[in-house]
Amino acid sequence: MGKVHAAIDAKLEQWIGRQQMFFVATAPEGGGRVNLSPKGPIASLRVLDPHTLAYLDTVGSGIETVAHLRQNGRICVMLCAFEGPPRIVRLHGRGEVFASPGNEFHEIAAGFDRSAIPAADRASRSVVRVTVDRIADSCGYGVPLMEYRGERPQAEAWVEATIAKGGEGAIADYVASHNARSIDGMPGI
Repeated sequence: MGKVHAAIDAKLEQWIGRQQMFFVATAPEGGGRVNLSPKGPIASLRVLDPHTLAYLDTVGSGIETVAHLRQNGRICVMLCAFEGPPRIVRLHGRGEVFASPGNEFHEIAAGFDRSAIPAADRASRSVVRVTVDRIADSCGYGVPLMEYRGERPQAEAWVEATIAKGGEGAIADYVASHNARSIDGMPGI
C-alpha cells in the first residue's frame, strides 16, 4: 500500500511531470480556515532537487496559501493519478513565498517553461518554494479515472480582458485590492 520515500528521485519526478494538476493544503496557526487549492497546469510545478520543489503562483481570487505560508510555513502538496495506475503522492514541508517582482522570484521563475502556463508572464504574483521533509505515496484506489481534455481558457481570457480594460498595471491593481488580505484577515501580497 503506502510507502515513505527518502527523496524525490528521478522516477518520482517523472511521475509528477505526467500528472495534469496538483493540490496544495495549508492552515493558519491558532484557528482560522484550512485551505485546499487546485493548481495547474503541471508545468507550473518544478522539482528543483530531491528535497525541494517550487510552483508558480498566478493571480486568483484568494490569497490563503500565501497568507498561511507567511504565518507558519506549513504546506502539503498532493498529486493523484487520474489516468493510469492509481497513486496518490503527498509532499509535506515548509513553504516560502517570493512575491513578484523580486530577485528570488525572478531567479526561481526563470526555470519554468512559461509558454506552457497560460498568462504566466502577466499574471504571476509569486513563486512558492517548498522544502520537503516527508514524501509519501498511497494506493489511490478511491481516485476516479478521468480523461484529460485540455486547459480551460478562462484564466488567460480574464488576464487579457483585465489588461485591455485597465492597462498593464491592471493585474497589479487587482492583486493589491483582492489579494492584500486572506479571508481570515491575514496579510497576503
